[in-house]
Amino acid sequence: MRETGEGPAGGGREPKPLRLLFGHLRPHWRTLTLGGVLSLLGAGAGLAMPLMAKYVVDALGEERSASGPLTALTAVAVLGAGATAGAGYLMGRTGEDIVLGARRRLVGRVLRLGIPAVDRLTPGDLLTRVTSDTTLLRTALTTSVVESVTGVCTLAGAIAFMAALDGVLLGVTLLVIGAVAGVSALLMPRIQRAQRRAQEAVGEMGSALDRALQAFRTVKASGAEERETGVVGEAAARARDRGVTVAGWTALTGASVLMAVQLAFLSVLAVGGTRVASGALEVSALIAFLLYLFYLVSPLGQLVESWAAVQQGLVAVGRVHEIEALPGEPAGTAPAAGATTATGPVGLRFDDVVFRYGDDRGPAHDGVTFEVPARGMTALVGPSGAGKSTVFALLERFYDHQSGTIAVDGRDIRDWPLAELRASVGYVEQDAPVLAGTLRDNLLFAAPRATPDELVRAVARTGLDELVARLPEGLDTPVGHRGTALSGGERQRVAIARALLRKPRLLLLDEVTSHLDAVNEQRLRDVVLELAAETTVLVIAHRLSTVVRADRIVVMEAGRVRAVGGHEELVGSDDLYRELATTQLAADPSGAP
Repeated sequence: MRETGEGPAGGGREPKPLRLLFGHLRPHWRTLTLGGVLSLLGAGAGLAMPLMAKYVVDALGEERSASGPLTALTAVAVLGAGATAGAGYLMGRTGEDIVLGARRRLVGRVLRLGIPAVDRLTPGDLLTRVTSDTTLLRTALTTSVVESVTGVCTLAGAIAFMAALDGVLLGVTLLVIGAVAGVSALLMPRIQRAQRRAQEAVGEMGSALDRALQAFRTVKASGAEERETGVVGEAAARARDRGVTVAGWTALTGASVLMAVQLAFLSVLAVGGTRVASGALEVSALIAFLLYLFYLVSPLGQLVESWAAVQQGLVAVGRVHEIEALPGEPAGTAPAAGATTATGPVGLRFDDVVFRYGDDRGPAHDGVTFEVPARGMTALVGPSGAGKSTVFALLERFYDHQSGTIAVDGRDIRDWPLAELRASVGYVEQDAPVLAGTLRDNLLFAAPRATPDELVRAVARTGLDELVARLPEGLDTPVGHRGTALSGGERQRVAIARALLRKPRLLLLDEVTSHLDAVNEQRLRDVVLELAAETTVLVIAHRLSTVVRADRIVVMEAGRVRAVGGHEELVGSDDLYRELATTQLAADPSGAP
């Protein structure tokens, strides 16, 4: 069965943003329910206080003892405060759990994305989605949801008490508040659009900063610190301006709610004063009604803030879903890193392979055909842009070719389980990336189950034993971010040792001698020849010393294979190879290393 990668989760129609947003709540509904109950208890205690204040006023007005009502009022206040604190803690803890889950899923998805998808994105924007966007989910999915429910319930309770006190004043209140609430509802879509632009601006700022940090030494060597500071500063200014826009619309919405309550207060005071003067309403009832009216500020404010947070959450979950919907590589049921289900070298065959990196670009491979037998060393040579590195990218299935056939060990490459294929291949990239951590971490990165003896042997074979001996903590010495504590040649030897520990059936070496001195280059050539006797080695090389020892040489030009043969044969039969042998390969055509 062929693996074609994962599509968008769920398939079919795009899920609605609200469904995506609340989908994050399902695993936490019990805790959220408990938090909601505590929040409602706190709100209920608040609702009871104005009515109890009326009893206190009535007792004082009738010259009765107010100790009983005051004690009850105090108890209700303490109960309400405790319930509110408990709800706040549960909401905060649940929010952190939601963010943790979202980040784990998103990071897992990012690292499972196909190379073509990552090529279209920027690391800075991806980091923003994993950090900033997931943080927005915390408020949108916990505090805002519970506060919305609590606010609605509190609002309904307050209105019920106000109706019991005086229906006329309630009608005046609802008329004023309803009119302003309609205006606030019209502002919500504007907040969502402004928030999306603000988050996009934060992503752009992250991308601009990542661009400078990825080429940090080049920036300094070019004296471009001020220019790059300006570029990042402009992106930060755009993020600030768009954030101010969000703050403006949110503040306008909050102001409209406050204005509604103030207008309602003036209207109730005027109408209520008239009704008190006419004897239709008691003074204590008017005071209680006004207290409830002021109490409405809190639930109304909660609703506005909650809906604003939900708008932000909708933006965040949309940006997160954009990553989750990108095509990813299949997880599969592959063997563990460093282990394969079969042993022994593999042969491979390219048969009329056509591949392009994009529909708007010319073919990187235009009918590439060649064969590599199991065991031995094959070299790929040719000018830049000939398609040599693309051979490696297709063999690792970083990309899938559009037509033709690539067979590994007699099987179509698309019929291999992806992880099993990669577990059979050792790949040493030209820039030999080294990760932050210790030297041991880097060496065991592709083969975490390698034994200490295997590690020592790989270190010795690649000439790293001298480096280990002089490092202060040996293999456990930190190598710095991107391996800055190591030289270019040392990083390359680390990458080679890492590949050897994987015990590959097929070893891909991309310009592995480019950063090595003459002594270590000779040692590595001997190691490669030793490996070629027991496995299949495919090497991209420009140095003649590597090429002349190859069992076969594949000459590529403009995405095609123009010649295959040994060094002596190609010097005599192929003009391009002869030119490479006398120029790029920096040697005479005789092939003497």
